Amino acid sequence: MSSKPSPVFFGSVINGTQARFASFAGKLNKIIEKLDFSTIDKKDKVAIKMHLGFHDGYQTVPVFFVRRIVKAVKDAGGYPFVTDNPTAVYNAVDRGYTAETCGCPIIPVAGVKDGYTKKVEINFGNVKTLELAGVMHDADVLVDLTHAKGHNTCGFGGAFKNIALGGYHGPSRWNKIHGVEHSIPYFDKDKITPEYAKKLVETCPEDCIKYDEEKDEFKILFGMCNQCWKCMEADKDVGALDIKQENFAMFQELLAIASKEVLKTFDEKKQFFINFAIDITGACDCWGLAQPPVIHDIGIIAGRDIVAVDHATLDLIAKAGLVESLIPPYYRNLNLDPEADLHPFQRLHGPMKNPYLVTEYGEKLGLGTRNYELVEVLSPEETKDMEAPQTVSEASPSFF
Repeated sequence: MSSKPSPVFFGSVINGTQARFASFAGKLNKIIEKLDFSTIDKKDKVAIKMHLGFHDGYQTVPVFFVRRIVKAVKDAGGYPFVTDNPTAVYNAVDRGYTAETCGCPIIPVAGVKDGYTKKVEINFGNVKTLELAGVMHDADVLVDLTHAKGHNTCGFGGAFKNIALGGYHGPSRWNKIHGVEHSIPYFDKDKITPEYAKKLVETCPEDCIKYDEEKDEFKILFGMCNQCWKCMEADKDVGALDIKQENFAMFQELLAIASKEVLKTFDEKKQFFINFAIDITGACDCWGLAQPPVIHDIGIIAGRDIVAVDHATLDLIAKAGLVESLIPPYYRNLNLDPEADLHPFQRLHGPMKNPYLVTEYGEKLGLGTRNYELVEVLSPEETKDMEAPQTVSEASPSFF
């Protein structure tokens, strides 16, 4: 991987003058121009992979911006379509996403029965294979359109998470990627009797420890564990538990590996990554509910290098910091110590859920570089002295 920094284009939510050209939408136009969709060939099938939300979870990329990106793809000669898992696609209308509002078809990523897939070899931990979504495999161009937010399992839901989980069918996502943490042993079976297992279950305030007495199965749900270590405290005289940083890191490393398998199906010149860092919630859109944004709106971060884009997004979120007054009470192991060297998402989800790990693994796999150059477009400083329009009233032809 070249040591040359990757350009990452940034458009702030703050505009310097009250004019459309300097607004957030105007900045998206400029970023699309910088991304250069001219590498999209005529009639290329362009997968716009995004999360369409679930149930009451409306804090995804607004359809207003989706439609604008769709138009830019069409102007370049491509045939765009929005894609996500079949459940989210089927109910997308409830959150305002339709073929009419987006300006293109909305297609289930692995078919209507989530069974149109291509098996790929992974051989990482306890995951031997994954089923890559067939629609992603078939597309010519990828626009990885992501709502940047926190994530309870890996700390951060960015471009990697969007295609590593969303680019595979449901059983791969829920039964394999979620579960890779169990690849590294974290308990001594000989020291956990059924009675002791039940005791450990009771120590966890987040209900992350599970014990199936009938199967004599003991496991920790790492996705919800915030490392309060009440289980470890209870176990200190027995020594049955040995939870490591590596258990948590396995998930992020597999996100990078799974992303690589998706990106291998696309020419490097036909990959675009656009993160919308607005409505930045602490947890993923998968929860299907409205959540208070715990970081102030930042803007759009985009480029052709997935590692650089996610790394820059994380840096901007770190710089912004948490809005403490908006942190919900269900984050019960917060670390708000300003001296603690923790990313805002680690403060919410625990120190072992370092959100930067995925970009580190991605760089090691050759997917990009963490060395980036942030190129701001239409900054407030640049536009504040530019001449604004004389009127802000509706300029289109009137009905009256």
